[in-house]
Amino acid sequence: MKSTETFTLTSSTIGGQATTTQAFNDWGSIGENISPQLSWENAPEGTKSFAITMYDPDAPTGSGWWHWVMFDIPNDINEILENAGNVVSNLAPKKSIQSINNYGAKGYGGPCPPEGHGPHQYIITVHALKTDSLGLDENTNPGIVGYNLWANTIAKASIVMYYERA
Repeated sequence: MKSTETFTLTSSTIGGQATTTQAFNDWGSIGENISPQLSWENAPEGTKSFAITMYDPDAPTGSGWWHWVMFDIPNDINEILENAGNVVSNLAPKKSIQSINNYGAKGYGGPCPPEGHGPHQYIITVHALKTDSLGLDENTNPGIVGYNLWANTIAKASIVMYYERA
């Protein structure tokens, strides 16, 4: 019999649209740069750790934009608190690592699309991983983290939110 329970990601602080609460506070954006609360359930059997990414495929870079990369989240964790992406807040799970984003900073960097570029989609994904640790550190760039996630992901679940600067 096939299970109807699927690996699911939800949030109590975001919906289909990002707000100035989540938006970046630099590069011309005026926001609070607060990462969303996230929770997940029904991780697949064999999950040894989790990772979270936030990616904008609409960024005019040719390769998108990584806004948040957190990994080595222990497998007994199923929630990330609001503002846990602020590395000085100490709200992230113990042992988790937040490496650099495409802003060049560690932790969360909120939406900041170019003015007049239209709505951008921000894909927030939790990855269930088959390893306890990716063996990477806080200075690892998003592309290398992404490669290691690709090699170790059992399942993933996502939320998409949109944000536009007129």
